[in-house]
Amino acid sequence: MALKVLVIDDSQMVRHQVGKALIGAGFAIVEAIDGADALEKLRAAPDTSLVVCDVNMPTMNGIEFLEKKGAAGAPVVMLTTEGQPELIKKAKLLGAKGWVMKPFKPELLVAAAKKLTKVV
Repeated sequence: MALKVLVIDDSQMVRHQVGKALIGAGFAIVEAIDGADALEKLRAAPDTSLVVCDVNMPTMNGIEFLEKKGAAGAPVVMLTTEGQPELIKKAKLLGAKGWVMKPFKPELLVAAAKKLTKVV
């Protein structure tokens, strides 16, 4: 059975691109349009192995999602255009395990996903 990855981004195009890369590497994808939607999807799917999360989204942004999610459960990789050191530090303090810049290289995202889910 494929490991489940929750992809959180308000851009359908980004969710599609991330999904295509991860599905090609053998992962299963669940999509969420913002942090609030993602919290509901995580509650419904506690077997989620990884979260890939944007920072800037309406309703609930990625930092707010990290605050509400807490450190337990699936590791989180932030996928964003934001590169400010303070924001990265805050996300890591809230439990984010990685930071990938958009536009992303699919092979780097897949490598991070495999590392964090311990897929060899």
